[in-house]
Amino acid sequence: MFIKTKMQNISVAKRFRSFNRSLAAFTVLSVLALGFIMCQKSSPTETTNPVEKWVGTWNCSQQLVEPGNMPPAKPGLTNNSLRQIVRVSIGGERIRVKFSNEFSTSPVTLKEARIAVSVDASVIDTETDTKLLFAGAPEVTMAPGTAVTSDPIDFTLAPRSNVTITILFGDTSPDVTGHPGSRTTSYLFEGNKVAAGDFIGAKQMDHWYVINGIDVVSASGAAVAVLGNSITDGRGSGTNKQNRWTDELARRLQENAKTQNVAVLNEGLGGNCVLRDCLGPAAINRFERDIVNQAGVRWAIILEGVNDLGQAADTNATAIANDLIAAYEQMVITAHANNILVYGATILPFGESFYDTDAREAARQQVNTWIRAAGHFDGVIDFDAAMRKADDPTMLQTEVDGGDHLHPNEAGYVKMAETVDLTLFE
Repeated sequence: MFIKTKMQNISVAKRFRSFNRSLAAFTVLSVLALGFIMCQKSSPTETTNPVEKWVGTWNCSQQLVEPGNMPPAKPGLTNNSLRQIVRVSIGGERIRVKFSNEFSTSPVTLKEARIAVSVDASVIDTETDTKLLFAGAPEVTMAPGTAVTSDPIDFTLAPRSNVTITILFGDTSPDVTGHPGSRTTSYLFEGNKVAAGDFIGAKQMDHWYVINGIDVVSASGAAVAVLGNSITDGRGSGTNKQNRWTDELARRLQENAKTQNVAVLNEGLGGNCVLRDCLGPAAINRFERDIVNQAGVRWAIILEGVNDLGQAADTNATAIANDLIAAYEQMVITAHANNILVYGATILPFGESFYDTDAREAARQQVNTWIRAAGHFDGVIDFDAAMRKADDPTMLQTEVDGGDHLHPNEAGYVKMAETVDLTLFE
């Protein structure tokens, strides 16, 4: 079920003040623009290229990798080669790649990084293998707490294709920034194998490290960024199948002629909470970085809160529900200030799971009732209504239950994607 609402009206007085500020700003900008044009005319040999419009086509939220999800100690990342596979959403002919060291305490050096079309497992199409540069240099060192973006390159990126990002590391940090829940196999090889056609014999692990995103130039494209926890991260989806509900949504958007230029950015973190740091930083704190600051985001979907409710003491469940509602309101305000429409997704049932108590279920119903009410979000995606049992709305339908009564299975993720009204993105 989809309910569409309007953004809150702005008062006439505020509009008038906004108009005056806009008029003043326009006057100043007009003067600056005139000066700029005169400067341009004084250099007739220069050519002016249109500004490239960047849109994120793939992204993964970053966190400090837990001890149990670290790269194999032998051979480790330092001075070795790591090949990682990702599936993009929209395509294009010009891209840039993002890397992160935001949660590490020591520098990380990328001695070389390359991107290529993935053929199968660790095998690449060597004819597409392209070196990435950083301010014109093949090597870059990321200080702790920082991220880097490669120089733009010409690269043919097909929609919903798999590509490999291969890194030859120099020195690395003992604590690693990454995305543990990749549901995708990565390959670690000792020494310099960065340009190898395959990584046969490499150590394998189902985690991503350091890679953060891929942006594409798209004049008519825009992205929907999805804030979520393990359900969005894809727990219960198939390893290397790329069939999270967001992947299935990207497929549907590509199959619909009116939405083929809409990218999907999965900003899910397994075990994530909204109000406090659980696994990864609290959603309320990462919203600006993971949603607002991504390239070309026009829409956001919020599917977060089940871990806050499920970990709440029964005596505190109502208070947690109220705090979640306040957090959603804050995120909507932030998004609207950045011209992003926000769609609220109802929290799925968790009856008979390890989260299930009467007080927590009542709090879930409280939150979902607020999400569905008019005037809070720009639209509602009612996953709860689509996924719950008809005769017991506290539980997931048997055919979509991943087995723990909390996470959907692969069929459930397809159903979630089919629940989304594509006209939201036309």
